[in-house]
Amino acid sequence: MTRAARDRDPLVTVEDIRQVAMSLPRTTEAVVRDRVKFRVGRIVYVALSRDELTMGCGFPREQRAALVAAEPEKFFMPIPSEMRYQWIEVRLTAIDVGEMRELVAGAWSMCVPKRLAVEHLGREPR
Repeated sequence: MTRAARDRDPLVTVEDIRQVAMSLPRTTEAVVRDRVKFRVGRIVYVALSRDELTMGCGFPREQRAALVAAEPEKFFMPIPSEMRYQWIEVRLTAIDVGEMRELVAGAWSMCVPKRLAVEHLGREPR
């Protein structure tokens, strides 16, 4: 990533993410070690970095390597200790609100009963 890309304002803000996440049933927000996290029960499905430039979110483990390989400017693998989880990291400066909405809704759908995801999203969860 170029310095200019790193220094520009993110296209997606924490408030954008909060608006989407809090519209999803059973979601709660928490601040843990200075990081904003959204969860269903005890399951975290979205977590922002402390500097709020990256977002980690639930994502199918078997699909993440292909996504990172296809779009390395947007996505990257979680830290080694989190590789066992169904999780991916995304640079907020590289995505738009529509992409964020899809990622957040997809991560949420992994945490709730399939029936609720279909009811709320109008489609099968990923």
